[in-house]
Amino acid sequence: MSASIVLKRTGQKMPQVGFGLWKVTKSTCADTVYNALKAGYRLLDGAGDYGNEKEAGEGLRRAISDGIVKREDVFVTSKLWNTFHAREHVGALARKQLGLWGIDYFDLFLIHFPIALQYVDPAHRYPPEWFGDDGKVYLANVPFSETWGAMETLVDEGLVKNIGVSNCQGALLLDVLRYAKYAPAVNQVELHPYLSQEALIKLCNTLGVAITAYSSLGPQSYVELGGSKGAENLLQHSAVASIASKHSKSTAQVLLRWAVQQGLAVIPKSNNHDRLVQNLQVEQFTLTDDEMKQLSSLNVNLRLNDPADIDPRMAIFA
Repeated sequence: MSASIVLKRTGQKMPQVGFGLWKVTKSTCADTVYNALKAGYRLLDGAGDYGNEKEAGEGLRRAISDGIVKREDVFVTSKLWNTFHAREHVGALARKQLGLWGIDYFDLFLIHFPIALQYVDPAHRYPPEWFGDDGKVYLANVPFSETWGAMETLVDEGLVKNIGVSNCQGALLLDVLRYAKYAPAVNQVELHPYLSQEALIKLCNTLGVAITAYSSLGPQSYVELGGSKGAENLLQHSAVASIASKHSKSTAQVLLRWAVQQGLAVIPKSNNHDRLVQNLQVEQFTLTDDEMKQLSSLNVNLRLNDPADIDPRMAIFA
């Protein structure tokens, strides 16, 4: 079994290496989730916005019915989308998403982005994504404190065990702690050697907020979306390849190990079963201090997932 991170408020153990569901295709998602659980994954990281929660739930329930796992063995994460930040929509959407998964509770529920968009009725379009029907972005005046209060209600109602944030920088994290009844358990952020986020890691460690790193493999995840911003593929970077060669590991394993060795959780995904298994094996070797520093020195503050690229009014990282 993989190592875990103990979440501060509940003491629940969150596996350090999970399986991410972003861009896992609907048609294969149930089988991919089933096979990931069979291979030993015990954390599934989903979101309403990924559009595959029903299929992910099918894979999970099949693994439970076949005796591969029990529900309590699997740490299921999901996320609240931007159009549902108003108090009256948070609970309704959490229940809808639990229904899609076919489960009674989420182990972790995150606010996907600190951006409130105008409500879109799920009966009209789900997932609603970033845009209105006319392709424009419509912001909503919902304060983050309102959304967080509604998230806390989910905990009180037993729908969610832990709550957290995603894509949050230090100023907002500190602000949430001023009014939170339940502090964020986790902050899920883009983090890889091109965006090492050292100051944020230090702050979260100080506050007792666990970090889950996404896009651990860097630009490669964004190539098909046209969002790699011309950056060199980290999986083919000479420095990463050299370290991988020394340890007889893949470059992906080295990049994941760099994050895990800092005490971060990672959620790589792969539609390829061999790579899926390899990604889980990042606790079987250790990088030297020099190798860690070498990888961290690749930082150029390259942010691949930036809502400001969609609309300048959403420059949450400005």
